[in-house]
Amino acid sequence: MKTITYQSTRGGESGVTASQAILKGIADDGGLFMPVEIPKLEQSMSELAKLSYQELAYEVMKLYLTDFTEEELKDCIRQAYDSKFDTEEIAPVVRVGSAYVLELFHGSTIAFKDMALSILPHLMTAAAKKNHVDHEIVILTATSGDTGKAALAGFADVPGTRIIVFYPKDGVSHIQQLQMVTQKGDNTAVVAIHGNFDDAQTGVKKIFADKEFEKKLDEGGFQLSSANSINIGRLIPQVVYYVHAYADLLARGDIEDGEKINFIVPTGNFGNILAGYFAKQMGVPIGKLICASNDNKVLYDFFTTGVYDKNREFVLTMSPSMDILVSSNLERLIYLSAGCDAKKTAKLMQELSETGRYTVTKEMQKRMKDFAAGYATEEQDAEVIRYLYKNRGYVMDPHTGVAAAVWKAHWAETGDRIKTVIVSTASPYKFSKDVLEAIQGPTMLTDDFAIAEELEQISCVPVPKAVTELKNAEIRHRTECDTADMEAVVAKILGIS
Repeated sequence: MKTITYQSTRGGESGVTASQAILKGIADDGGLFMPVEIPKLEQSMSELAKLSYQELAYEVMKLYLTDFTEEELKDCIRQAYDSKFDTEEIAPVVRVGSAYVLELFHGSTIAFKDMALSILPHLMTAAAKKNHVDHEIVILTATSGDTGKAALAGFADVPGTRIIVFYPKDGVSHIQQLQMVTQKGDNTAVVAIHGNFDDAQTGVKKIFADKEFEKKLDEGGFQLSSANSINIGRLIPQVVYYVHAYADLLARGDIEDGEKINFIVPTGNFGNILAGYFAKQMGVPIGKLICASNDNKVLYDFFTTGVYDKNREFVLTMSPSMDILVSSNLERLIYLSAGCDAKKTAKLMQELSETGRYTVTKEMQKRMKDFAAGYATEEQDAEVIRYLYKNRGYVMDPHTGVAAAVWKAHWAETGDRIKTVIVSTASPYKFSKDVLEAIQGPTMLTDDFAIAEELEQISCVPVPKAVTELKNAEIRHRTECDTADMEAVVAKILGIS
């Protein structure tokens, strides 16, 4: 099997192994690690359709993580995709009216981040052994809601690691906040910042880029890594469920071998939909990857105009994991569309840092032709949630609702009748109040758990254990800080201040 190495999107590093890229998280020059090539699937889709999710995960991931042994990788997969998922299929594909829904919320934290963050801790500890790392690995992550809890759950009490999660104090749902601040584990820390997700993400990137702080960490016996989707160890496992969705539809006879299907993805940081692009480049017959945005439609504007501009109002919506104006993973697509020109990529990222905007060339836009884009307002989101419940008996969360609304508009405006998979990123119970009110109007209930029980009664979908166990959970994390103080807080948590 061909060895795949990784290089920075900004040109500062090359020849990096998969395990080294996973450990580092982000390149020294601030760029993101990319494989030198996207490998092709070794088996046909009809052959892959016979495999379990775990077997399929190995066939996909072995092509990227080439310095992991078969035993190491299979052991990571076995530990990740087990009984912590409440369905044997891990990522079931459900028919809803004229579309299909890929349900990625059956893991322990009821969000799609479980799909990758269930395996990342195992990949990272295996990588640490492989590279003879003697420092404690500090996972430093910003979250817009779901990554935080999934990362905390994955890394809690994992030997040789600590995890510090920053989240926007008023920028996540109450359930998302409770999931984080009640997290157990002696190696976990959660910090609310006074700002939005972009502020948190920028602050984390600054900490990674601070060479003096890196020296201080090294002297204290620590090294930083990331659990955000900027880490290649997050991105590669996400490729698997796109291959799986196609294989599943093929195995059921819903599509013919070679028939193209579309995926529509609610998108914030761009990692999820980028994984679908990797799957297409590997040989999965995918037509369009439709990028669905909420009122923070920076990605919609980018794909329709070629101009990325974060200089706009930041809107708080009922789909908070998409309330993002700086989509970090888009840098990887920029790099690919620039013909892997690291200098051009670095220049555009510098423009974004200095002016808040950049413009891609017409040639780069042509290379992004696999993508389409749409956006949905809060009203359209609520409307489609209500419609699908009343007419199809299906309940979805507001992020998935954005994707469904954009699919509905795409269907009407383009006449595109290719079979479409809506990627569902969270359980409706993470956003019970918004879902309940979308279905039946304003509620007088204020308690999240009473609201969840009401939603259970009208939907006949059981409240997940991940929600019920929060009711009497102890609040363990109460730290808050300004964005300017994030580095100081990390130092204090690690005892090196």
